[in-house]
Amino acid sequence: METTYNPTDIEQSLYEEWESKGHFKPSGKGDSYSIVIPPPNVTGSLHMGHAFQHTIMDTLTRYKRMDGYNTLWQVGTDHAGIATQMVVERQLAAEGDVTRKDLGREKFIEKIWDWKAESGGTITKQMRRLGNSVDWERERFTMDPGLSKAVEKVFVDLYNDDLIYRGKRLVNWDPKLQTAISDLEVENKDKKGHMWHFRYPLADGQKTADGKDYLVVATTRPETLLGDTAVAVNPEDPRYKDLIGKSIVLPLVGRLIPIIGDEHADMDKGTGCVKITPAHDFNDYEVGKRNNLPMINVLNFTGHIRTESQVFNTNGEESDVYSADLPEQFQGLERFAARKAVVAAMDESGNLEEIKEHDLTIPYGDRGGVVIEPMLTDQWYVRVESMAKVATEAVENGDIQFVPKQYENMYFAWMRDLQDWCISRQLWWGHRIPAWYDENGKVYVGNNEAEVRAANGLGDDVTLRQDEDVLDTWFSSALWTFSTLGWPDNLEDLKKFHPTDVLVTGFDIIFFWVARMIMMTMHFIKDEEGKPQVPFKTVYVTGLIRDENGDKMSKSKGNVIDPLDIIDGIELETLVAKRTGNMMQPKMAAKIEKSTRKEFPEGMETSGTDALRFTLAALASTGRDISWDMKRLEGYRNFCNKLWNASRYVLMNTEEFDCGKTATDSELEYSLADRWIQGQMQNTIKTVRGHLDAYRFDLAANALYDFTWNEFCGWYLELTKPVMTSGTEIQQRATRKTLVVVLESLLRLMHPIIPFITETIWQRVQPLTGLTADAESIMLNAYPTYNAGLVDEQAVADVEWLKQFILVIRNIRGEMDLSPNKPINVLLRNLSAQDVERLTANQSFLMALAKLETINVLADGEKAPASASGLVGAMDVLIPMAGLIDKDAELSRLTKAMEKANQELQRVSGKLSNEKFVSNAPPAVIEKEQAKMAEFQQTVNKLKEQYAEIEAI
Repeated sequence: METTYNPTDIEQSLYEEWESKGHFKPSGKGDSYSIVIPPPNVTGSLHMGHAFQHTIMDTLTRYKRMDGYNTLWQVGTDHAGIATQMVVERQLAAEGDVTRKDLGREKFIEKIWDWKAESGGTITKQMRRLGNSVDWERERFTMDPGLSKAVEKVFVDLYNDDLIYRGKRLVNWDPKLQTAISDLEVENKDKKGHMWHFRYPLADGQKTADGKDYLVVATTRPETLLGDTAVAVNPEDPRYKDLIGKSIVLPLVGRLIPIIGDEHADMDKGTGCVKITPAHDFNDYEVGKRNNLPMINVLNFTGHIRTESQVFNTNGEESDVYSADLPEQFQGLERFAARKAVVAAMDESGNLEEIKEHDLTIPYGDRGGVVIEPMLTDQWYVRVESMAKVATEAVENGDIQFVPKQYENMYFAWMRDLQDWCISRQLWWGHRIPAWYDENGKVYVGNNEAEVRAANGLGDDVTLRQDEDVLDTWFSSALWTFSTLGWPDNLEDLKKFHPTDVLVTGFDIIFFWVARMIMMTMHFIKDEEGKPQVPFKTVYVTGLIRDENGDKMSKSKGNVIDPLDIIDGIELETLVAKRTGNMMQPKMAAKIEKSTRKEFPEGMETSGTDALRFTLAALASTGRDISWDMKRLEGYRNFCNKLWNASRYVLMNTEEFDCGKTATDSELEYSLADRWIQGQMQNTIKTVRGHLDAYRFDLAANALYDFTWNEFCGWYLELTKPVMTSGTEIQQRATRKTLVVVLESLLRLMHPIIPFITETIWQRVQPLTGLTADAESIMLNAYPTYNAGLVDEQAVADVEWLKQFILVIRNIRGEMDLSPNKPINVLLRNLSAQDVERLTANQSFLMALAKLETINVLADGEKAPASASGLVGAMDVLIPMAGLIDKDAELSRLTKAMEKANQELQRVSGKLSNEKFVSNAPPAVIEKEQAKMAEFQQTVNKLKEQYAEIEAI
């Protein structure tokens, strides 16, 4: 192997080899195991959240593949309706003056497909860099013909089942993009604003309890006053309850509107009077439904005041209960200009009571970047009540389990208060709604126009117009687990791989995606007995990746970390330009540049994919947000380097030698260290398997790190050196075999998390083991299984004794500032029979690893010279000090040690002297504290003896 570990040299070429040889395909053998990738937007690029979730999914996939399962990780991308349409529209604008409307729908869609062919594969290329072992031959796209057919069938079937309908309701409306958007596409921002207090005159000479002829209402949106249809007061409010059923005259408009009693009005908040505008506020819309109020829409789709309002009844039907007239002075004004004009007119008419500063939460569209407007529009909806009931029961009865379990409560909260789902969008890019209208507005739903005509007996003389809207991208992705497997045409893969096993996703889309997948899947997919089939058995919910300060990563903050920059490295100036390139505000760009230069003064060094993946796995505490830590990354980059160098040591001592490939155990003489590491390897296998099965990737990574760094590299490789230099041939052969067999097992154990480095080393190590293997790839070989027969408890205890002995010597050397290479003499005292046995069997190890010149045992009663000492169990390990130490410095050290030991002794003694503690504590706790006190007392006594001995030098 190369002297230096360089991930750049191995990773990309290795992935290309894996993919070209088809190693990621299902094997066709064993029980099935499948995962679907949450489809990233086709416009997207890899971010740390992707890297985190993909590491978890790939770890599970590789683990199960090696464990003999017929494994499929289904890959695909989402067509990303709004995002993709915006990308191509910007491209058109950059190329000239042509807009999508100039091109027309058909040619614009062609442009989008052209863009996808040229630029739509960025994120899939990046996924390869992460090592994702997905079956690329099965890659799907939500707009491909197969998935489009599934979407059409689902829509038509739901419509025929009376579960899809068209209705007029309030939606989040983006006036810039002129489409409805989902709640997930709304970004709420805290802003400083105002609260305007207006006087609404009472009609028919009515008076309030305190004699006023008006009510004062407060609003943050004065322009919606033009659409008010009621004023609400709390039915229990003594100030106003006598006015319920009376009317007020709406200022500026002259509309007579009722005073209603509704608990939405809070007696203790503001004036206690709330203006109700059902067509322009989500809360008011609900109040309007409860009180059968008309709805008056005063805004058009671009956010301007209409020349004539739209008046509807509670059911969304046109109504003449109010005049559609609007004051001419406001007609055509943009909504925020209208706000100023309404305030000015209210002031002029004497109806402006006061203006107060007010903290606001303003909804913005995350794509259009403008303030979202609640808008009364005609949209298509899914009735979700019956499907939600079945989907809720699936989690209640354990058919689907959330990890961590706490997220089930979030799921239940959403599912038990679910509103019908708005599935239509006013875009061109997406699945066009399979509905047609005749000249009278009657709607026909079918897979295509020909089918609609045939089913309804419509001749060519009947003009049909297809609905212009497309379906919400969440609609097609809700079918993801079964549509990607060929439904409705090819059901063979559905039988093999559905339901899928695990969904790895973020908590923020439990409602938007997870819940809808469960509802849709259980409605359409049934098992052989007709029982609704769940889309997945487990939902593993991840937290967010935050920066080192715990802040959410965002481009506007300039704290985003690109996983590819970690993998490949990036120069400082390039990183600065990347983070500040699109900043509109110079001050913010300067601030981000400063913070970037401070955080990365030398840019980012190449870390490689394996180091990134191991870091993400090690940070994956269940359900918690993760604060990214560059120091942890550096540590795990060092870990990969440690593994590389340890493997080079193994190969240097085995490749050109007899490793006992064909020898039986009776022909080999395993050392104590050999037997110990074999057992520790088995214990690690058991531990790692348990953690992976429990989705504790952090604990699995920590167990692998501890075994590799501390036990295999830190101790075992050192313990092999005496054997390799002075052991017999059969001892050396046994140690060589142990080296390659344990390393080979370790590589397979680590492969799911760090696939590249393990594959590279395994190809060199595996042939030395003599074990049967599929040499094409480590991933095609079995994941290690626990073998209790290889765990030698006596060897474990003996090596622990050996380690303690060596550590005592090393600690004394460190405390005395002695060179680790300086041979020293050791005296032993108070040896047990087991200590003598262990000393006899392992003296050569101790002499070599502790760099000792002699080891002598003091006879009973023999006085030791002044020595530094330590304990291995009850055995004293003494290093004579004469000629080795600075007496004053050693006395000072012992004084500090005695002070610390005395403090601990007094703390425990005080606790045991406390009658309240002794009477309330369980016996086991008291025994533990008593043992501690005895131990501290023994330490104090020993330190006093050492002090006296050093003082006597």
